[in-house]
Amino acid sequence: MAMGRPREFDIDEALDRALHVFWRKGYEGASMTDLTESMGITRPSLYAAFGNKEVLFRKALDRYVNGPGGYVRIALAQPTARGVVEQLLYGAADAVTDPCNPPGCLSVQGALTCGDASESIKQELMARRNAGENDLRERFARAIAEGDLDAKSDAGALARYVSIVLQGMAVQACGGATRDDLRKIAGIVMSTWPPANAPAES
Repeated sequence: MAMGRPREFDIDEALDRALHVFWRKGYEGASMTDLTESMGITRPSLYAAFGNKEVLFRKALDRYVNGPGGYVRIALAQPTARGVVEQLLYGAADAVTDPCNPPGCLSVQGALTCGDASESIKQELMARRNAGENDLRERFARAIAEGDLDAKSDAGALARYVSIVLQGMAVQACGGATRDDLRKIAGIVMSTWPPANAPAES
């Protein structure tokens, strides 16, 4: 049986390049020519390796989550709700203004530029953001149960609040906001963060 011709490009490197194209131009704005030229491959090679543009974008999203967006996973593992939010906000401020990457957040920018023709991608991005907000809600609910947050705190509202701030920071970064600008916003949020339950008197 004849062996298939081996790939003549590095999959991980090509995916990193595709990630940056999608990040800069959004899903719809990234043409197949943009992608193949940046990845250094032909269209047949792209289809053979990734299937199609939509599959490539989903793989790029996964790579973003495990790469530039990895601060989210680190934040959720912090031992206190305050630590979670602090890591999220300052991590986001650094990530969305990293000079090594395009400004903003891939998942936020991708959704903003999706039209009717890319409804499945828009829904995918919305589902991922909703899942992230739900992870926060569950983490804050745990903090309430453990006494780390006041029992009257609303876990859902806090999760929505933090999510909105994070999305706003990403949009502002695309508009030219600097790392210092966004870190100041993070500081304001932390200055108003609800206190933990006071320890019970013995």
